[in-house]
Amino acid sequence: MPEVLLIILYSAFSGITVFFGGLLSYFFGKEFNANKRKKEINHFVIAFGGGIILAALALVLIPKGIEELELLPLILCFAAGTLIFFFLDKKIEQSGSKYSQLIAMLLDFIPEALALGAIFATDRKTGILLAVFIGLQNLPESFNSYQDLTANTFKPKKALSILFLLSFMGIIGATTGFYLLSDLPQITAGIMTFAGGGILYLIFQDIAPSVKLKKTWIPALGANLGFLIGIIGDKLIH
Repeated sequence: MPEVLLIILYSAFSGITVFFGGLLSYFFGKEFNANKRKKEINHFVIAFGGGIILAALALVLIPKGIEELELLPLILCFAAGTLIFFFLDKKIEQSGSKYSQLIAMLLDFIPEALALGAIFATDRKTGILLAVFIGLQNLPESFNSYQDLTANTFKPKKALSILFLLSFMGIIGATTGFYLLSDLPQITAGIMTFAGGGILYLIFQDIAPSVKLKKTWIPALGANLGFLIGIIGDKLIH
């Protein structure tokens, strides 16, 4: 199979989970909202996604940056990602946006998809692992994004249509990365390090504080489960 078709296939998987997460929220949303343990389930889902994102950061994004970049570019890319995500997060909060979950999902999805396409040409196993990480992290994020959209004037079918269209961002980003960045490993590593800095900021600014609940340990276990899945995936390809 031609390499570009493989990239489309794997990036389609990483993107379609945006839509699947919305579908799960659509079909099970009422039962979920009626569940007496709704808070625990919600926080577990967020923490699980956080664990997956942390695995992508620790096992793929930053190691690739350390491997390809000199110290100064490494610092600058990581710092740039941190600061830009910080300013965007601040602007979103100041604007009172009702779609913060959706925006946060796209902030890490787009640079990761670019990196997926770029890295696939030279390191297929790592590319596949990154596709799996992206797909798994998009699932809980889009589950919550659907809740945000329907809570803010969007009808269910329109919310699902938005998530369906956004699911193609994976293919667009990955094919763009493949054609424009596959021969530029240092730029690819810079993008991955940039994304890593931004994701780490989001983990400690938005995800970690929001999963804490008194007298329950379920959310923390969700984070560990997500990271364990990342460890298993990394071990299987190496």
